[in-house]
Amino acid sequence: MDKVRKENKLVDLFCTLAQIPSPSLKEEKVIEKILEIFKENNIEASTDEYGNVKAKVPATDTNKKSILLSSHMDVVGDDSPINLKLNGNIIETDKTRTLGADDKAGVAAAIMLAIELVNDKELKHGGLEIRFTRDEEQNMTGIHNVKTDEIESEHILVMDADKLGQVQISGASYTKLVVNVKGLKGGHSGIDIDDTTRLNAAKLIAELVNEIPQGVYKKDEFGVVTSINLGVIIGGGIETAIDNIKESEMKSSQYLDYVLDKAITNVINIKAGAAYSIRSSSREFEKNLLDEIKVIIDNFNKKYEGLAVADMESSEHLPPFEKSEDETLVDVARKAGENLNLDLDISSFHAGAETHIYANNTNKYGKKLKPILIGIADVYNMHSANEQIDYVTYLKGYEFLKEMFKVFNS
Repeated sequence: MDKVRKENKLVDLFCTLAQIPSPSLKEEKVIEKILEIFKENNIEASTDEYGNVKAKVPATDTNKKSILLSSHMDVVGDDSPINLKLNGNIIETDKTRTLGADDKAGVAAAIMLAIELVNDKELKHGGLEIRFTRDEEQNMTGIHNVKTDEIESEHILVMDADKLGQVQISGASYTKLVVNVKGLKGGHSGIDIDDTTRLNAAKLIAELVNEIPQGVYKKDEFGVVTSINLGVIIGGGIETAIDNIKESEMKSSQYLDYVLDKAITNVINIKAGAAYSIRSSSREFEKNLLDEIKVIIDNFNKKYEGLAVADMESSEHLPPFEKSEDETLVDVARKAGENLNLDLDISSFHAGAETHIYANNTNKYGKKLKPILIGIADVYNMHSANEQIDYVTYLKGYEFLKEMFKVFNS
């Protein structure tokens, strides 16, 4: 390990940062180290009011545009020591905790590029901006507290994908959808079972769930665009069973069997509900899906008018990262990949990232921000004690990042 670190400044910088524990909202020590490194290299850097790090390398050619690099400083894990090991090309821990390559790899690469630019007197460029955020892994409060109206760049490289050569141009939103059904009459499961006006809400929610789409809703050449997933169905006389769980010490894995065993079955249920997650990288398709579900709900209410009522409520928890019509960064990535003989995987990803927040905001000049998510190393088993980074791909990924910067400024 010592030999590899000595021979590779980027690897050494990554290991230095990786060895500093930085759980979400406890990033103070790594922030201090990052600011120290910037200061040692005469790079302008500071923290914002939330503790996010911002840095800047001034332009050497004001006719060119600046670009912003973004990564997050927090990692999944606690404050326990991080003991690094080298296994061939793989950097990992002693398996007692996470490595933190997600996203210390991105942080170290951005710092290294800034250092090289400060010392490069020949390259003409439009400047480099950097944002390192806190709390990405838990609640993404760091990126939500970035003041985008202080950012001069339009184009952003978010370095948080997990495979070298990934270029991800759109990402899915997360919207929660809740559907409720209420029967207007209850009753006894024996005495009242023959009364056709007493509809069972648990049965009715099953009917609605059968009508509402499940799985992939829209797909294109880049992958899944819009999907919907049923997360939970709740219905029936479960209140007493749930109250008993609160007072017990049973394991969560036992909850379902316990509730099924203890639930009341001798009533005609009057309340039931289902909760869904909707993910989409297109607001249009998400709206189409929600409109389609609304029609299903309206038809249900017409069918059971006077007997039962259904409603739906959706709430956006993460906006979509929609594909930009400006393909500057995609073209830059293609050219850089071609120059380095590096195969790229240009795609959409069906999950959330900080790209989503950038893409829905504007910069200092009121121009919409245009991020993409890129991978600069092969990272395996993220968020686990088996997390690993292939440092050979990391060195190649850093060359890809530098080449993208050069092409962007050509």
